[in-house]
Amino acid sequence: MNNLSSGFIQLGWIGLIFLTSCREKKENVSQDSSPVVEYAVMAITPQSVALSNDYPASIEGVQNIEIRPKIDGYIDKIYVDEGSTVRRGQALFKIFAPQYEQEVRTAKANISIAEANVNAAQMEVNKVKPLVEKNIISKYELQSAEFNLESRRAALAQANATLANAQTNLGYTVVTSPVNGVMGTIPHRMGSLVSSNTVEPLTTVSNNSEVYAYFSINEKQVLEFTRHNQGATIQERLKNLPPVTLVLANGSELPDKGKVETASGIVNTATGSLKVRATFPNKNNLVASGSSGSVRIPVYLDSALLVPQKSTYEIQGKTFVYKVKEDETVGSVEIVTRANSGGQFFVAEEGLKSGDRIVIEGVTGLREGLLIKPRLVAADSLIQAERVIK
Repeated sequence: MNNLSSGFIQLGWIGLIFLTSCREKKENVSQDSSPVVEYAVMAITPQSVALSNDYPASIEGVQNIEIRPKIDGYIDKIYVDEGSTVRRGQALFKIFAPQYEQEVRTAKANISIAEANVNAAQMEVNKVKPLVEKNIISKYELQSAEFNLESRRAALAQANATLANAQTNLGYTVVTSPVNGVMGTIPHRMGSLVSSNTVEPLTTVSNNSEVYAYFSINEKQVLEFTRHNQGATIQERLKNLPPVTLVLANGSELPDKGKVETASGIVNTATGSLKVRATFPNKNNLVASGSSGSVRIPVYLDSALLVPQKSTYEIQGKTFVYKVKEDETVGSVEIVTRANSGGQFFVAEEGLKSGDRIVIEGVTGLREGLLIKPRLVAADSLIQAERVIK
């Protein structure tokens, strides 16, 4: 019985080994017979490309003038509404200050008195002068009359100056615009008491014929700009930048190009950035002072390695592509891309070199070491189709 049982056991093991071997052979045949899938592949070649960098900007008119009263009084009239276009010298507010009208009337009355005194003094001189010439009276009488005449004339001049001052103060009751521009908000309404010490201005008039766009660039970008542009100083090199575009809040572009004109001479130690100003023409006051937008600066690269965005995938904030090896298998490669890339392409700064082949479609179905059938797609045609090159 023991020999018989041992024989059965041996036969069982032989059968199990045979079945396992058959299964492995079947699996190997299945794997070996699976078709190799074709994938679109692009060879990386340096390209000349025009990209752009966008920088958030705050927009101001070339002149933002606070309109403040020069006298104390109550707002009597408001001639122009908020947002209206005004001309230089146009009346904006009327301030009720009757004391200045009274000062003008008083000054005019004092002038009349001073003129009468001058006339009286002149008559006295005219009367005394012939008597002195005939030696009837002393010449000191004539000198006294002439001194009195000079005093009266000085009093008349003082009265005229007082009138001019009173008329100037009276003119301040009508507040006019110092420039052509657009009215801002009006925080004080009719009946409000205002003075030169009032915290809030009556309004702000913005000259928006041109607008300033202020934006910041970091130290690395400053060095990049200054490296590619001519000039002895940072200011000169920034001015040699090509014309820039103002992108408005709704994504549209201001029709006229602008120019980077100046930059602050000190890097902000808290942010590590430099403040830059670009100036743009603002026809028809399309852009209001206080708006926000972005300054778009073109960047021209002669030998950029362009990678389609659809060929990449991200893991934990890092960007990867599938690179095709010499044996037609694929392997993932991490790449470092330019912060501001254009169109549907990334500019690869690290991780790839000219001549490398990458899979450009269907990357979600790939895995490490998978054998594929590459179908080469011309990089030039792909880039032109995406309209990256300007």
